[in-house]
Amino acid sequence: MRAWVFLAPLLLAGCSGSYEPPKLTEKQTSELEQALAGKVAGEKMSCVNREPQANLTAISGNVLLYRVSRRLVYRNDLIGSCSGLARGDTLIIRTWGSQYCRGDMATSADLTSGIVTGNCALGDFTPYRAPAK
Repeated sequence: MRAWVFLAPLLLAGCSGSYEPPKLTEKQTSELEQALAGKVAGEKMSCVNREPQANLTAISGNVLLYRVSRRLVYRNDLIGSCSGLARGDTLIIRTWGSQYCRGDMATSADLTSGIVTGNCALGDFTPYRAPAK
């Protein structure tokens, strides 16, 4: 009857840890390094404009690349995990206005079956730019 009194400290201790995203596989690490090769990281930004010709690519269930041009790529480390992205599911982002922003909610889904495979939110955007020549 009063077992919850003894379990409460254990439950609270489990909530105090920080979230550690899954490590990238060798293949994912290689793909990420190749995409960012020759580019220099800038300061993190909380929002970026949605560009009509930009390409959003999932590296893993936790890392996205938003390619604006050959010279500019944003890395986004998702908050939470849209685990279906790692196997090719579609990312559906709910945005407000003309920008992607930290905290915008996203869902990964298998469009063939209609099954939701993950829920996450966008994190900060780190720009990677090719140095000026």
